[in-house]
Amino acid sequence: MLSRTLLRMGRQRPAAMLPSFARSYASSSNKKDDTTHFGYRTVNTEDKEKLVRGVFSLVASNYDVMNDAMSFGVHRLWKHHFINRLDAGMRPGALKPLDFLDVAGGTGDIAFGLLDHASKNFGDVSSTMTVADINPDMLAEGKVRYEASKWNDGSNRVTFLEQNGETMDAIPDASKDVYTIAFGIRNFTNIQAGLNTAYRVLRPGGVFACLEFSHVDNPVVDYAYQAYSFGLLPLMGQLIANDRDSYQYLVESIRRFPKQDDFSSMIKKAGFYVPEPGYENLTFGVASIHIGVKL
Repeated sequence: MLSRTLLRMGRQRPAAMLPSFARSYASSSNKKDDTTHFGYRTVNTEDKEKLVRGVFSLVASNYDVMNDAMSFGVHRLWKHHFINRLDAGMRPGALKPLDFLDVAGGTGDIAFGLLDHASKNFGDVSSTMTVADINPDMLAEGKVRYEASKWNDGSNRVTFLEQNGETMDAIPDASKDVYTIAFGIRNFTNIQAGLNTAYRVLRPGGVFACLEFSHVDNPVVDYAYQAYSFGLLPLMGQLIANDRDSYQYLVESIRRFPKQDDFSSMIKKAGFYVPEPGYENLTFGVASIHIGVKL
């Protein structure tokens, strides 16, 4: 289990050596096609970034309310399990704190959850967190929450950074220990480029962890899930957030995301070691957790 072995690090070992959690789990081209998908629409590749920015600018203020409504609160259970499975934090006796990077971090729920877990379980009040997102409106929501939280204690452990997750040009090579992304990577124009970048910014022994909507493999459950997703979710977006189109895109983006095995293969292609069986399905595969270790 990851929860018992992951991140027993703190860099008390030479940089070239793998930490115990990594041992326990024993570049793509920059050229892009001219077109890509935006939901079920075909758009110019150069336009998708702007379109995605627009969607999340529209939903930023209602993002968590809509997540609660659309998933009946289950997304909070998924995120809680995701954080517990990582079990990340500087262990007592470690020489240096960890450097976390939460990409597409938006409102900060994963970032703050990781810091809270590290503090409660390991007494880690030193590790740093960078919350990165391509959308300034989502970052603004996170900053408001941060300013009202216990993490705003003058230590400057948490920073917010507007960044494109495919390039992360403000993040140096091999500078982070943990890279997390929850419900964000499916919005990348070039998912493989984002995975390659995750590998670049992590130190040897660093962990890539992704929580993302996925594909249900039970045909009966899948039928009900598709009927709910395409029939009700856009309507809920209209009724709750007065924005049907953005939530129609979010539903379509889930359908276009690679299946679990295919996404696992993409993580391996980026250079990560992926422990078997490659992913963990949550709620019949409605969402899944993917882990990769930079050896």
